[in-house]
Amino acid sequence: MSLLATWGVVVSSVNGMTAPYRVVAVSGSLHEPSKTTALVRAIAAAVAERAAVEIEVIELTDIGPSLAGTLRRDHLPANVEEKLLAIEAADLLIVGSPVYRASFTGLFKHLFDFVGQYELVGKPVLLAATGGGERHALIIEHQLRPLFAFFQALTLPLGVYASDTDFDGYVIASDVLHSRIALAAERALPLVGYAASRPAEQLLVS
Repeated sequence: MSLLATWGVVVSSVNGMTAPYRVVAVSGSLHEPSKTTALVRAIAAAVAERAAVEIEVIELTDIGPSLAGTLRRDHLPANVEEKLLAIEAADLLIVGSPVYRASFTGLFKHLFDFVGQYELVGKPVLLAATGGGERHALIIEHQLRPLFAFFQALTLPLGVYASDTDFDGYVIASDVLHSRIALAAERALPLVGYAASRPAEQLLVS
């Protein structure tokens, strides 16, 4: 496997194959450095170890200032519109947010408010979150999963939650978390392949 990082895009090839899967990882963190960003990057890297992929990481710390005051998609600046198109074109979405007031961050939701209602139909979405302790882990089931159910996305059964104790600073230090990330990536790929082989129109429920 080889990795090439350019302008936030990582291209992975396995045994010389051209990358067939577009993986977009979205971090809802409002801070840099960020445990959430470290988590979604680690999940994306785990996927890249197992399949040929093209990875783009979208961080709200980069696009947030351009996104925050916009009320309509046709008023968004070009750099944010480019990220929305990447989200809509992805074969696999990895989305993560820190727990903020018992939910995901407001800017994370604001970003997905601009995503086309039917653009994520049948798209595999791997859910992730970070929080101060294990008591926040249900954000995945109670907040993130319902959001992507609205889009008729295929939310993957195994999400990844990490608490502060799983990190040394902003580096993942927990063997248990590393194992869960690896398992999530392993289980995601068959569903990514299945979804990529089916036109979204076949899955659409209006």
